[in-house]
Amino acid sequence: MSSKPRLRGPGSSRESGELVLEMSSLNLGEPRKRWRSAFIAIYCTRALRSVVREIVCRPAETVINLKGIDRNDSIDRSFASVDRKKLINIVKEKNLDALYEPGGVEPELRGVERIAKALMSNPETGIRGDDDDLKRRREVFGLNNYHRRPPKSFVYFVVDSLKDPTILILLVCASLSLAFGIKEEGPREGWYDGGSIFIAVFMVVIVSAVTNFRQSRQFNELSKVSNNIQIDVVRNGRRQHISIFDIVVGDVVCLKIGDQIPADGLFLDGHSLQVDESSMTGESDHVEINKDVHPFLVSGAKVVDGYGQMLVTSVGMNTSWGEMMSSISHDNNEQTPLQARLNKLTSAIGKVGSVVALSVLVVLLVRYFTGNTVDENGNRQYNGKKTKFDDIMNGIVHIISVAVTIIVVAIPEGLPLAVTLTLAYSMKRMMADHAMVRKLSACETMGSATIICTDKTGTLTMNQMKVTDFKLGKEAILGNIASAIHPNILELLHQGVALNTTASVYKADSASEPEFSGSPTEKAILSWAVQELNLDMTKMKQSYDILHVETFNSQKKRSGALVKKKSDETIHVHWKGAAEIILRMCSRYYDKSGVVKTLFKPEQEGVMHQIEDMASNALRCIAFAHSPVAQQNLVENDLIFLGVVGLKDPCRPSVKEAINLCFKAGVKIKMITGDNILTARAIAVECGILDPSKLTGGEMVEGVEFRSYSEEDRMNKIDKIKVMARSSPSDKLLMIQSLKKKGEVVAVTGDGTNDAPALKEANVGLAMGIQGTEVAKQSSDIVILDDNFKSVVSILKWGRCVYNNIQKFIQFQLTVNVAALVINFVAACSAGEVPLTAVQLLWVNLIMDTLGALALATERPTDELMDTPPIGWKQPLVTNVMWRNLIFQALYQIIILLTLQFKGRSIFKVRELVKNTIIFNTFVLCQVFNEFNARKLERKNVFQGIFKNKLFLWIVAATIILQVLMVELLRKFADTERLNWMQWGICIILASLSWPLAWVVKCIPVPETPFLNYLKWKRS
Repeated sequence: MSSKPRLRGPGSSRESGELVLEMSSLNLGEPRKRWRSAFIAIYCTRALRSVVREIVCRPAETVINLKGIDRNDSIDRSFASVDRKKLINIVKEKNLDALYEPGGVEPELRGVERIAKALMSNPETGIRGDDDDLKRRREVFGLNNYHRRPPKSFVYFVVDSLKDPTILILLVCASLSLAFGIKEEGPREGWYDGGSIFIAVFMVVIVSAVTNFRQSRQFNELSKVSNNIQIDVVRNGRRQHISIFDIVVGDVVCLKIGDQIPADGLFLDGHSLQVDESSMTGESDHVEINKDVHPFLVSGAKVVDGYGQMLVTSVGMNTSWGEMMSSISHDNNEQTPLQARLNKLTSAIGKVGSVVALSVLVVLLVRYFTGNTVDENGNRQYNGKKTKFDDIMNGIVHIISVAVTIIVVAIPEGLPLAVTLTLAYSMKRMMADHAMVRKLSACETMGSATIICTDKTGTLTMNQMKVTDFKLGKEAILGNIASAIHPNILELLHQGVALNTTASVYKADSASEPEFSGSPTEKAILSWAVQELNLDMTKMKQSYDILHVETFNSQKKRSGALVKKKSDETIHVHWKGAAEIILRMCSRYYDKSGVVKTLFKPEQEGVMHQIEDMASNALRCIAFAHSPVAQQNLVENDLIFLGVVGLKDPCRPSVKEAINLCFKAGVKIKMITGDNILTARAIAVECGILDPSKLTGGEMVEGVEFRSYSEEDRMNKIDKIKVMARSSPSDKLLMIQSLKKKGEVVAVTGDGTNDAPALKEANVGLAMGIQGTEVAKQSSDIVILDDNFKSVVSILKWGRCVYNNIQKFIQFQLTVNVAALVINFVAACSAGEVPLTAVQLLWVNLIMDTLGALALATERPTDELMDTPPIGWKQPLVTNVMWRNLIFQALYQIIILLTLQFKGRSIFKVRELVKNTIIFNTFVLCQVFNEFNARKLERKNVFQGIFKNKLFLWIVAATIILQVLMVELLRKFADTERLNWMQWGICIILASLSWPLAWVVKCIPVPETPFLNYLKWKRS
């Protein structure tokens, strides 16, 4: 019997869309063959027309056509079928209908699975992640970055400098002087006075603009580093740590408490996941994320509870976060407290300078119009009606320019610049010392810190945990644990570790070493289970369904999981956490033969004694408990105690030395930890926070006891407390608030999401860069990049260095201000002229404001900074030591320069112009020598460490070279005369005498009470 040809359509067992014609070799007649061929041709044509009609008429909104996608196909060709706009809008608009609508030739695939396949991503193993894959994904879907506003250009800072009113007045004076000079003396000679002022103003503006431009660039670079968040992703089955900027569409991202969601995406898997979307929506209520009702995860939101995995669907400017961030200006206009105080000081000095300048202006105008002002040849400059109008205007312009220049010199504009310079310099250098500053004012505040509240794990210790001890029930297990305990208990331990963890293990193949990912505690326990208990993580995950998870948090100090075995559908509860907390949840225990026994009080005390012994040896104790249950409830009592592991986390080698350095600097250390009080005590003794020989009681307290104190008791006892154990984040916050009430300046370290309130409350919040969550980092002022307490001490040094450098510059600048104002005022009132011209005063201003700030604001911290107690917030900026130093130096400069002003011609037998050049030269050199004096406010050896600050030496050398050029070559510009070797020698000797003078002056003791306080007493 002849078999008929059969056509297999889409519903057959073959692959979708495949048409197969099966034909037996039949001995058919020729007419019948032709009919059969015609039938086949018609049938195939109709089938093809049907397929084409289905493709053409498919709705346009379909996200993806899955037909024919092969993972080996070209990525571009595969991604071409993705409706990228709709993919973006699914998450932006949180459109469940669009997510779950049917489509494609595989209608059984809907939701996240359909989109994952379209994006060639596996929910378990992620994308391939090779260079070609990543490159093509970025080409098709874009980069995970947002458009930043272009940084301020150099021209912006030039224009900003020109907005200074005194600079504008000087430019007007220079223009008038230039116009009258050219009209009177012709272009060849007449441009000198006005042109010189123009050039001098130009130099001041350019140097100021260059300095500000460079600092702006530095702040921008640091901002980029701050935004470079690290994210965990799964690529090719392997968990990897990458930058947020390297995320691509299709990536599977691992999320945990405290993470910032790096891009828009869809929920794949996880438990108890809640996010805070207030940064995007303004709503403070936490959003619960699940697969059915709310699978949408938006970029910029923070994970506040649980853990999970997400599929990235859009990145960068295709997310709402990217659009919002690109519209925000990232200018750093923060004004630190020190800058605010300096602005007040600048304003006060500026008022004094304005009064002096106005007085000089009046005196010079009166003397000019009364005929008492003479030129270089002794001729009157004003002769009533005989004097030309141009000459009168030229004289008036000259007088006004001198008066305005006195204001320029008097106003210490370099003070705010010095703060900016030292902060920018410090921020850059602190990066090398593993500290990233997020808030400028924290640099200054750290210098005033009186107490540091520090975590234990990872800060005082190395955060390299390893299981070194294991107790089963109340028995110690030695040797090969897997063979020493009953198989049923081993299976329960496998469950307790593998199914109640946020860590993961990856093996490329059976021969390779396993790689563990997760928190240090989770990694240590998982590593122990895999290597000591022969745990097969993959097999365990495949054999059980996780029904519900309660994630670990620092408040409860435990985590639980409800699991169901697939083979027999039995349900188990597993808990893991702080040993004494888990023990209190148990009423029974296992012995090593697998027998369940009642946990009577003596047995419970025996287990507790074992836990205390382990804790006394500085071990972190983590216990396991379980219970079979009939219903799907995560029960918390009547559990069976499985056992406890002890994890060793050694102290950092340098931590004891760093803590002793803090004590030497007058800074107290308080350790706040969630660990057992015995573990905390052991670590505190090892680190040097506690001295066992000096304990009198009250140095250690548990969080529950601390929070139960009355307000009065707490304030009385808080100074003595050095260690707070088993503390919650709220206990840490209460500790900080209490310390601040007592007037302490508190710095606190933190790494968890729940530490955010404490980090914000502290005067300086220090987040951990490695173990710290993104929420903790964004709540902090400074991020410790290596999680090391030694870096905290480096920040303390830098904070003191910033304040010290500003004080050095204040002393230097005020000396110049006082000397310049007194000399010009006395000379104007007595002789009717000022020895320093407008150009010379502008040159002094350049040395003082910009070059001086660069030289003194870039000193690096020294160990001597830690020999003094913290700088009080209410201490005056100008201390008695500074008043002593600057008054004597200013008096010396005033005496020698006024002597030269009135007796210089007769002493040196020189012309007026040469005398004025000697005054100018001596004045500038005095400032150069005084820069060395300003390096050390109290120490007599001002040259200590001089070769460590190469910038200081270069600036001093540049100042001297430029001064030689001003005197010897730029005579027309600077209105100077050449000096001979003897005159140069005299200038240098007179200026260098400030060194021995400074040495003698520093021997004079000063009272501790601030000088200005005496004035207040006299007023009262």
